[in-house]
Formats: sequence, C-alpha cells, structure tokens
Amino acid sequence: MAASEIFIASTGTDPAVQAQAALAGTQQRLLDRLAELAAPRPDARGELIDFCTGEVRGYLAASYQTLYAAASGAAETRLLVRALRQTASAITARIDALTTADDTSTAAVEALFAAHVGVEQTVLLPALGGLPGADLPTLVADFETLLGGGRVDAPDVIDVREIPHGRRHPRIFTRFSRLAPGEAFVLVNNHDPKPLRREFQATHPDAFTWDYVESGPEQWQVRIGRPDRADG
Repeated sequence: MAASEIFIASTGTDPAVQAQAALAGTQQRLLDRLAELAAPRPDARGELIDFCTGEVRGYLAASYQTLYAAASGAAETRLLVRALRQTASAITARIDALTTADDTSTAAVEALFAAHVGVEQTVLLPALGGLPGADLPTLVADFETLLGGGRVDAPDVIDVREIPHGRRHPRIFTRFSRLAPGEAFVLVNNHDPKPLRREFQATHPDAFTWDYVESGPEQWQVRIGRPDRADG
C-alpha cells in the first residue's frame, strides 16, 4: 500500500467514513430543500413537484442501483432492503399524488422521506460496512454519479474467479440491478454457482433468467438476465 493510501479505520481518513459523510451531506441537502418547499407558500407548489419528481425520485433510483443492490443478496440484509424498497415505492406513490394538489401528500412525502433516510443512515449503512464484498466508497461514488445524471460501469462480463468466495455476491447483485428488461450479463466462475442461483430466487423470485453457457470442469459461465416482463 502506498503511503498516500494509508488510513486509520473509522476515522476521517477512512474512505468508508468519508463516503458515509458525503452521502449524509447529500441526504441532508435533500431533506432541507424538501422542508423548505413543503412550507405553505402558494408559489412553491410547482417547485416542490419538480424537486420531488426530479431529485427525490433520482435519489431513490440511485439508491436502488447501488446501496440496495449490494445488500439485497445477503441473508442478513435482504429483508431490510425489501422494506426500504417498499418505503421507496410508497414515497413514489405520494409524489405521484402531489399533482392532485392534495396538501396531505406534501406532508406525507416529507415525513416518509425523512424516515426512509433515517433507516438508511442508522441501519443500512452500518450493515453495508460489515458486509463482505460491499465496497462502500465505490457504491457511494456510483450513487453520486447516477444522481448527477451520469452513467456507471455496466460490464457485459463479470469474472469473479479472482475475488474471494465470500466477497463476490454484492458485486453480482449490483450488476443485476443495472440491467434493463431484456438485458443480461455473463458471470464467469470457478465452480457451479448454484448457491448464487438460490440467492437470486430468494431476492428476485422468478424475475431473472439463468442460462449456462459453459459448465466446467475448470470454468463455469452463466448468462444472468432480467426478463422483458420483470419489474423486480
């Protein structure tokens, strides 16, 4: 490790701590702006709708493809991610209701989003920090790229043979989350990834395709895809 790369874990020099701080800054900015626009001002309605349909929805979508995806396949965080996705869906539904000029939807969006972010900060991020294979600095960097309207790495082939066995799944599930309906990637492994298939079935039940391209004895290749009909 180069001298410039040396850091003390759990301090301000730790990349994971820096990533959490950057994410917290983004979350606080959105919460502050949402509270400002939710105040009863007749001229703020249009701004509120634009902000919610733009930045808040963008935040939820970026979280789905990064933080949630990495944690979705692990047994210890799968239910947490499922709950966060349900809350995100509820927030999206309330955002849709804003266009009906229902003032209760404004308060609901603000309250739900604040609670949602609170769970991310106090439960999801610590869980990701202890999840083998979850690279929080990279996940947050990708999150910020997506939130800014950019594109993140989406390779057609994921070769995990050089990655320690217990650290592979977050990367694979993150790649799957970035597939559009009808798209696929090829997983290259040094064993038959049947346990991974069980994890996929638990996480995305009947919402993925699994086709062997090569079946050993030295190497396995599986094409993993998102069906055209799938929404998970």
